[in-house]
Amino acid sequence: MSEQVIINATDVNKTFQVKAGEVNAINSVSFTANRGEVTTIVGPSGSGKTTLLYVVGSLEKPESGSIEVAGRDILDSGTNLVRYRRENIGFVFQFFNLVPTLTALENVMLPMDLAGIRPDEQRRRATELLDRMGVKDRLLKAKPTKMSGGENQRVAIARALANDPDIILADEPTGNLDTATGSTVIDILSSLARENDKCVLMVTHDESILAVSDRAFHMVDGQLSEIIL
Repeated sequence: MSEQVIINATDVNKTFQVKAGEVNAINSVSFTANRGEVTTIVGPSGSGKTTLLYVVGSLEKPESGSIEVAGRDILDSGTNLVRYRRENIGFVFQFFNLVPTLTALENVMLPMDLAGIRPDEQRRRATELLDRMGVKDRLLKAKPTKMSGGENQRVAIARALANDPDIILADEPTGNLDTATGSTVIDILSSLARENDKCVLMVTHDESILAVSDRAFHMVDGQLSEIIL
């Protein structure tokens, strides 16, 4: 395996039981994603792309297949999934998922607090990350309801970077943003890949994001096919 490959998924399958029977959300999916690159999975709603993202992030468990991250199978029963997520994965969600009772600064400090980092270091790093995302001054003390969608997403990206993960998983990162703000968010995510050697894996229905992608796949009915860029 190339040293650049950090995610290697092989023959992954995930099903859900619904009233009408069994749905194959992920059907024999295999793909790789590299450090320093933006990998994008496009497809319509219900195609299985968010489920696949959650499987890579260990929020869902597949019935079969393997997913190696940095050479280790995360589906192995001996893997500490809480530690895996904390050390390797940063999530950016479509609806931000910020804690509404916490300020922007506190939201970014929270993952570091859970990781046992000293409070002074939490505050220093959170302030630095938010400044990098263009969130500063009064916004540091603002709560999510007092910020715009774009500001919330910037805070969410800063939070995803709090514990310096190798992989950023982004679920419809522009889904609730206007075109200009969405473009800025995509620029931020792509710069994280290329300037900070992160693996950015995005799922989206917005095919315009293919313009900034290094690798891309199309997902329909749980099946993945590579797009030649």
